[in-house]
Amino acid sequence: MEHADRPAWAPGDVDLGRPSIARVYDYWLGGAHNFAVDRAVGDKVLGDVPVLKNVILNHRAFLRRAVRYLLARGIRQFLDLGSGIPTVGNVHEIAQAVDPTAKVVYVDIDPVAVAHSRAILTGNESVAVLQTDVRDARGVLKSPEVRDLLDFDRPIAVLMVALLHFVPDSDDPGGIVAAYRDAIPPGSYLALSHAGYEEGEWDPAWDEAKGVYNRGVSEMTYRTKRELEAFFAGFDLVEPGVARLPLWHPESPDDVDGNSAHFLGFGAMGRKP
Repeated sequence: MEHADRPAWAPGDVDLGRPSIARVYDYWLGGAHNFAVDRAVGDKVLGDVPVLKNVILNHRAFLRRAVRYLLARGIRQFLDLGSGIPTVGNVHEIAQAVDPTAKVVYVDIDPVAVAHSRAILTGNESVAVLQTDVRDARGVLKSPEVRDLLDFDRPIAVLMVALLHFVPDSDDPGGIVAAYRDAIPPGSYLALSHAGYEEGEWDPAWDEAKGVYNRGVSEMTYRTKRELEAFFAGFDLVEPGVARLPLWHPESPDDVDGNSAHFLGFGAMGRKP
């Protein structure tokens, strides 16, 4: 791609001719930070698994509802783990529309996502972007980006939206959650969404869909509702507990449809006492 075709928000060290998972997600979410090569990959995956776009949109809708819920309870600090590109309906836009002083740290391992994020967020002194592996909780929490922006004497919301289903059991996702839980002060929250199902309702078609996703996007792990509840050890679950994504604090009838009770994914929030 010629330099003249590179938009101002696209960092010069990012190869615009190669697809990026972060930009594919941006495309699926209706964002503008993607290119033809990303859209081609996104359309191929959606052609094989058409329901995937609805799944992605529901995780994003949960993020928006969770941030609004937290803002209504006075939370003004957010640690968004596995954030991707801060595209449509992102955390800092929602939070700073309510309180311009709200602080957000975005964390992602993908250098493309981080480069785009830093370019987009230039000049916003209440937002920081950190490139590292969220599994390294100690590294995240000790980073200058986190320590310089977030006040650990005040409640912090840790966001793990559509994150832990990319962390295999061998990497101890429960231990990762616990490391962040132990570091944040009382009154803090954890908001989490995850691909999953109720015990006893497994559908073999879900394996086929996961296989297509694994080949086209990234390896993922389904977990049961009971396994997700275990991630909230040490937190008081907010009602209604671990719920199907569309059924967690819907804001309008449009958030819920006839398939919501069988949605392949859950959302939940817990408060650290």
